[in-house]
Amino acid sequence: MTPARILLLVTLLLAALTGCGGPDDQGAGDPALLEFAEQGDLGALDGLLSRTGRPDVRDSCDWTPLMKAALNGHAAVVERLLAAGATVDAEDKGGYTAMMLAASNNHAEIVEMLLQQGAMIDHQEQTKGWTALIWATTQGRTAAVETLLKHGADRTLKDFEGNTAADWARLNDKPDILALLQAG
Repeated sequence: MTPARILLLVTLLLAALTGCGGPDDQGAGDPALLEFAEQGDLGALDGLLSRTGRPDVRDSCDWTPLMKAALNGHAAVVERLLAAGATVDAEDKGGYTAMMLAASNNHAEIVEMLLQQGAMIDHQEQTKGWTALIWATTQGRTAAVETLLKHGADRTLKDFEGNTAADWARLNDKPDILALLQAG
C-alpha cells in the first residue's frame, strides 16, 4: 500500500470515528486556509494569513489548518501557522491533535516543532484513548516514536483497552519499535 493511500485511509478512519463530514467553516476566518494548509500551499496560506491574521479556522470535524498541515507533512506550513499563533493543542471532535496526526504519519520534524511550541506529548484522544506514541507505534512510525521518546513521552500510559504502546508494538509485530519502547 502506498504512503498516499495509507494517509487517505487514516484520514477517512479519523473522520468515521468522529462522525465528521467535509469542510464547513465553524470558526472565524477564511475556510480557504484549511485547503491551503492541506495542500501545502505556503504562498497562498501566507497571503491569506497576512490579510486575516486568523490561523484557527475550523471545518465540520473541528480540524484546523495546523492539523491538516501536520497530517500531510507540510513542515513549512506548520511553521508559518505556529508563527501566526495557531493553537498548538487544538482538538477535533474526537480529541485528536496536530501532534497525533504528525506522529501517526511519521512526520518527526513536525512532531519536534510542535513539541518545541509546548504541545501536549501525552494527550489521549477520546475514541480509543490513544496517545501520539501509541498512534506512531501502531502505524510502525519509528522516527516519530524516537522523537516522542526523546522528549519524554510516557511509555506506561494505557489506552481504553488497557494497552500501552509496547503492547501495541507486540500485537502489531513491530520488534524495532518494541526495542525502543523497552530501552531506557
